[in-house]
Amino acid sequence: MIRPFKQTDKEILIETFKLNTPQYFDTKEVNDFVSYLEHHSDTYFTLEHDNKIVGGTGYYVKEGDKSGRITWIFFHPHYSGFGLGRQAVEHCLEILRQDPRVEKFVVTTSQLAYKFFEKFGYQLTKTEKDYWGIGLDLYEMEMPNNKLASR
Repeated sequence: MIRPFKQTDKEILIETFKLNTPQYFDTKEVNDFVSYLEHHSDTYFTLEHDNKIVGGTGYYVKEGDKSGRITWIFFHPHYSGFGLGRQAVEHCLEILRQDPRVEKFVVTTSQLAYKFFEKFGYQLTKTEKDYWGIGLDLYEMEMPNNKLASR
C-alpha cells in the first residue's frame, strides 16, 4: 500500500533509510533525506506491506527545466523483490503525468539502480563518478512525458 507520509512515519523511515547505507546511499545523505521530509513532506509517500512501514518515495516538480522528479525511493532490504519499487515509481509518475508543468521526467540515481529505471523508459543522460559518495556514481536519466501517454 502507498499512502501519504505522516510525521509519525519519520523515525521508521529514517531507520529504514539507514539500512540502505552505505550500499545504496552515502551516510551523509541521511541529513538530506531528513531535510526533504521537513520541507516537502506533502509530496512524500510511505510504503507499507502487511501493515508494516517498509519504505518510501517522493516526487517534486522542478519548474526551471519543466521536469517531474522521483526522489528518495528506498525499501527495507528484506522487501526487495516484492514489486514495491515498480509500484512506487508508477504511483509518482501517475501524479506527475497530471501536472501541466511537467514536460519530462527525471531521476537521479546511481550505477546500482539505473537499470531498474530503464525498464520504465528512462534513458541515461549524464554520469558523474563518486557524486553521491565514494563508489556511488550519479546516473541522471530522463524520459519525455509524452512517452508515458502512449503506454
